[in-house]
Amino acid sequence: MKITYDSWQEQYKNPFGAVKAGNTVKWSIKIDQVIQGAVLWLTKSRETPVAYPMNYDEQTKMYTTQVKIGTSGLYNYYFTLQQNNQIVYIDQGLFGKGHITKSDHDLRQFQLTCYDIATPRIDWYQKGIVYQIFPDRFANGNPHEEVIGKKRNSFIYATKEDIPYYIKNSEGAIVRWDFFGGNLTGIRKKIPYLKQLGVTVLYLNPIFLAKSNHRYDTTDFMKIDPMLGDEKDLADLIRELHENNMHLILDGVFNHVGFDSIYFQGAITDKNSNYRSWFNFQEYPNKYQSWWGVKSLPTVNKDNSEYQNLVYGDHGVLAKWKVDGWRLDVADELPMDFLRNIRKRLIKENCPILIGEVWEDASNKFVNGEYRTYTAGDNLMGVMNYPIRNFIISLLSAQDSTIEIEAMNDLALLIENYPTDFLHNCLNNIGTHDTVRIKTVLNKNDNLVMMAFGLLFMMPGVPCIYYGDEAGLIGKEDPDNRRYFPWGHEDKKLIDCVSSWTKIRKQNPVLVNGKIGFVHLSAGVNSIVRYNDQEMIMYCVNCTNEDVIPLREKYSFYWLPSIIIDKIKDTLDQIQLKAQTDFIKKISL
Repeated sequence: MKITYDSWQEQYKNPFGAVKAGNTVKWSIKIDQVIQGAVLWLTKSRETPVAYPMNYDEQTKMYTTQVKIGTSGLYNYYFTLQQNNQIVYIDQGLFGKGHITKSDHDLRQFQLTCYDIATPRIDWYQKGIVYQIFPDRFANGNPHEEVIGKKRNSFIYATKEDIPYYIKNSEGAIVRWDFFGGNLTGIRKKIPYLKQLGVTVLYLNPIFLAKSNHRYDTTDFMKIDPMLGDEKDLADLIRELHENNMHLILDGVFNHVGFDSIYFQGAITDKNSNYRSWFNFQEYPNKYQSWWGVKSLPTVNKDNSEYQNLVYGDHGVLAKWKVDGWRLDVADELPMDFLRNIRKRLIKENCPILIGEVWEDASNKFVNGEYRTYTAGDNLMGVMNYPIRNFIISLLSAQDSTIEIEAMNDLALLIENYPTDFLHNCLNNIGTHDTVRIKTVLNKNDNLVMMAFGLLFMMPGVPCIYYGDEAGLIGKEDPDNRRYFPWGHEDKKLIDCVSSWTKIRKQNPVLVNGKIGFVHLSAGVNSIVRYNDQEMIMYCVNCTNEDVIPLREKYSFYWLPSIIIDKIKDTLDQIQLKAQTDFIKKISL
């Protein structure tokens, strides 16, 4: 018996991917033999499976059923077929294809994401190129690069080439922080460089008063860290960015604060302080809940109304700082209602962007047994898309067909699971302040690094460049991945590569909102295709150490219509891919 089902083709599932609550989904299966019956089994998370009998359609020669999805949430489905009084199961194979099994044990069910409202399409953001800056490590704009606002228990490096370093005590706690002296004025003075690179949006790691160099240990949300500047410096930066048609996203750290914060110190120095109820003390004042047990980062009680007011009240943090967007640190640890109220405040402030730090597929994330409704449309607009990084590294490192195809499949699942607008709002990266530098991951191979940038710009979503990656910075885990920008020693080849890709993306809307497909040519040789009804862009990478002449009989195509496949075959027949090189081609349809 031959059974055909493909969740990526609308003749089998319509509409494709995630759906809005209240809409109807149609499922169809093609079967080459007479059967006694077919059933769709649809289950909403934590609920009982519901059976929907499928009827044979004489016109299409397929078994079909339709279901109106009444409420948003996470759904899963599979099919059963009955033939000769035996039951077979259809679950999810690679690339959305139906897979036949005779057992219901460990079924790989298809996912259906259902959302309430579509996230908005913000033109400047979806078409943008984002640049992430760790403020202390980018540029010092003071006249003689002097460092102001120096902190206790810290040290300043004499040269910008020094390797970041922490001094820790016997318990592993950091007792001396290193500062390089980057500031807001320095960022503002580098706007010409950023503009020439093609950057249109800046995302800054925290800038508020804190003890550390990373500033995820906020001391006072209402003050700019004096080492970075003051409110005028921030206002000047925003003004100059806007004058250059650029925008600013800040990092919001609302799950925890610093031990030295005015809030926590108020709580432990005065047992009658209102701040005491902001924190969860097991034994007052020395034993308290902290982020992952890090005692320097006391966790704040997000259900506390006073704290809520500080964050998203009329005179709170989000109302005070007039920026274009926010990225939320450790979004998984913020209650869903907290996220929803942040979004409501930002709407009032005409601040359209809210991105959450989520490292996995955000459509099916559970935290402490709670389903996180990130894709519902009423909270986050998108997430930091670390799965994109995983995909790119896998494609450039594997040189093994099985691993490469599995990486493509994982990415396809993400695309299918996310609502379209949510997907296009995701902040894609090949590195951040929390990861090993991409050049280090790829063994300092500039050819592979340039391919990593190429793949980044080919992905659906918004590309985000971690400061210095385009200049050739290396670095292992924190703090090594936070070196000072190598002004005067930049890798010009990598900068030119990024500049070229920013131009390509700006000139080709298909890279912003086009569909995606994949071609596997051979081990280590793959292609990403973005397309619409008018045109396609094909990007091929050869990660091997050998020249490759593509052989069409070995090509494997995924999620591409026949007209595209024919064009790709004709194009690949005419090329030879040199070792560790790439190839990009725009083709009219």
